[in-house]
Amino acid sequence: MTSKILRTSYLFTNTLSKNCSNFKNVSGTIQYSTVHAMKKDDHKPGSTIDQEDLNKFTKQTEYWWDPSGPAKALHSFNMIRVPFVRDGLVQCALNERNPTPLKNKKILDIGCGGGILSEALAKIGATVTGIDANKDMIDVAQRHSESNTKLVNKPNYCCTTIEDHVSNYRNYYDGVVASEVIEHVNNQELFVKSCIEALKPGGRIFFTTPNRTRMTQVFGIWVAEYVLNIVPRGTHQYEKFITPNELTFLLERNNCHVEVVYGTMYNVLLNKWDFVSFQTFMYALQAEKLEIKK
Repeated sequence: MTSKILRTSYLFTNTLSKNCSNFKNVSGTIQYSTVHAMKKDDHKPGSTIDQEDLNKFTKQTEYWWDPSGPAKALHSFNMIRVPFVRDGLVQCALNERNPTPLKNKKILDIGCGGGILSEALAKIGATVTGIDANKDMIDVAQRHSESNTKLVNKPNYCCTTIEDHVSNYRNYYDGVVASEVIEHVNNQELFVKSCIEALKPGGRIFFTTPNRTRMTQVFGIWVAEYVLNIVPRGTHQYEKFITPNELTFLLERNNCHVEVVYGTMYNVLLNKWDFVSFQTFMYALQAEKLEIKK
């Protein structure tokens, strides 16, 4: 097994180094394929729920909080995505020793799953609301939060969708986070629109998601799910991946300005994430909701 991982990792690294320059990043012309969006989202236009995806995650509840289990990549992802959200909301350089830099910041964690990111953000002071359409996942999140005696500032969890939640929390949150979520929803346009409606003007929205490239199809799905088995099989559908350009288009159409887009990459051998200069595989995006001009 170790030799197989080493061979695959070697192939992955060499292929990336040879081909990353062939893919465009968000600095190029912003285009969005309506045909691509419709083929993903046409079967349930009024909802972001993909029931098939929900059922897949129900099977993963038992090991969600095992840092060495199948969800270990999500646990290690906190090492870069928590600072990414933190630094997007506050200037931490002004007070590096502040243990709760996000105090008084209201954050919505959409598709929170079992609460891995929600708890991490609450730990540094944020008032976190975690929502997920999967009741089993919300139960996992609530049980873990209640049993975590070291976590004084508990997240609030709710089983709902973003389009239902925003009806009562419009222009409410300082930060909205959708980490590894948009690639699992139905109707991505409605999803992005609803996320932004929940955000205050001047607030920030954060996405992490796979890019839709052939490299991601090969290594993010085939290798990760069917060769190395580091992600449960069937977790991702290639046609639901969204490019930085497409996501930028949706954000700008909903009165947001994209501030930064970073490539992200996962080292399977070290269980470690890094920001990288290319967005071929995965990316993290931050945008600001603009003030409405009167």
